[in-house]
Amino acid sequence: MSLNSAMFTGVSGLMTMGNSMNVIGDNIANVNTVGYKANRANFADILANSLSNGSTVMQFGRGTYMRGISPSWAQGSVETTGNATDMAIQGAGFFVVRDSVNDATYYTRSGQFIEDENGYLVNSQGFRVQGYDKSTSSGVVQDIQVNGVQSTPAATSEFRFSVNLNASASAGTTFNTSFDVYNNLGEAVTLTYTFTKTAAQIWTYTIASSSGAVSTGGSGTLLFDSAGALTFPSSNPTVTISGFTGSGAANLSMAWTLFNVSTGASYNNLTAYASPSSTISIHQNGYPTGTLKGLSVDDYGVISGLFSNGQTTELWQLTLADFSSPWGLTRVGGTLYAESASSGQPLLSTAGSGGFGTILGSSLELSNVDLATEFVRMIQNQRGYQANSRVVTTVDDMLAEVVNLKR
Repeated sequence: MSLNSAMFTGVSGLMTMGNSMNVIGDNIANVNTVGYKANRANFADILANSLSNGSTVMQFGRGTYMRGISPSWAQGSVETTGNATDMAIQGAGFFVVRDSVNDATYYTRSGQFIEDENGYLVNSQGFRVQGYDKSTSSGVVQDIQVNGVQSTPAATSEFRFSVNLNASASAGTTFNTSFDVYNNLGEAVTLTYTFTKTAAQIWTYTIASSSGAVSTGGSGTLLFDSAGALTFPSSNPTVTISGFTGSGAANLSMAWTLFNVSTGASYNNLTAYASPSSTISIHQNGYPTGTLKGLSVDDYGVISGLFSNGQTTELWQLTLADFSSPWGLTRVGGTLYAESASSGQPLLSTAGSGGFGTILGSSLELSNVDLATEFVRMIQNQRGYQANSRVVTTVDDMLAEVVNLKR
């Protein structure tokens, strides 16, 4: 091997150390980039040729080169943000986003998502987050869209209230209590109970409705024993309201649950004690329609809507992807990765299933760059660069000596 080869060996070291410094600089520059994964330069030696003098084999190296750049998939620290659409993956997996313009799919660990003007959940580039529609259970991966969602109303099917009727009241005394129930269209209907004392521990009641007419169970008698406990009726009355001509809602049939349906035990909601008549509590299971007020995300990536009627409904579940070799993914910028032949095809599933990690809502996974490690590598590269430059200058001096052999 000639001195020229030795010089180019030093040059290969200079080039490789320079490229390695570029990788380190990229890591340090992205120390605050959400979802960024630190990269490491991999070096390999170059073997020029082997020379044999008959008894030994001499293998001369030709320097070094950068064999590749491999990412570190170590978990990054998690920051709580308070933003419902921020998400972090704790463990294995990638979020799946789709470029709807070019119909291209990408994968990312950055969960900085927002709603766009059309209600789609998107990343900073406007790519739509992928998930499964919980309302259809079709198992088809789709763009997650959360606008225009409305909570369906539910008709009241049972109600109960706690009332004490004054045992010391004189005959003819009345007491009223009112509360709202809902028909199948979510229309509020006010029921007014009027209790009238007729004799000792005997009360009658009538029910009036603000809409429609009470067609079944609109009146009755209540009997109490000497301890003030209800003895009649002994089963749950049914109250039916019909004739919603204005809204066209279906008839509303409700159980007045004085007794537990499963055990038959009394709830002791109606009492006749010698204290002023009063309404203590009211419960009914119907509700009107509601508009979306907020979102929440659980550990399994289920996105639930929080509605103005107090209801919570599961809307979507995030799709996660994993690869046989995530080290083979292609970086495309913006903390996005694309599938390649080296990574293998994506395995799609949901958080918490198989080997996939869980989702942390209102959180973000920070960069996993360790500045201390990067600075140590920077020192190593700097010293390596200096040493290789000395190889070049030393060979230059040696060549100068060769030139000076002939004076």
